Amino acid sequence: MKTQSVDTHPQIEKIQISLLKKQSITKKFAQVCSLSETTIHLSKRALAITNQNLDDKELNLLFISYQYGKDLATRVNEYLNG
Repeated sequence: MKTQSVDTHPQIEKIQISLLKKQSITKKFAQVCSLSETTIHLSKRALAITNQNLDDKELNLLFISYQYGKDLATRVNEYLNG
């Protein structure tokens, strides 16, 4: 098997993959949810740092615009203001 990570010893990687395969679907799903939550949090934090002039609502709309498109962000903004 070809290694997946250049910074992990192949034998250790083999053990890690074996442990992942043994996990229940519930555990795997929880990990995916956790990773998604972390990614969203870090993305929003980066937006806040680079756009300090925006309030929370504007930051959330910017996040929606980047992740789902300007059309959806515009519709959400209209809904919130309408």
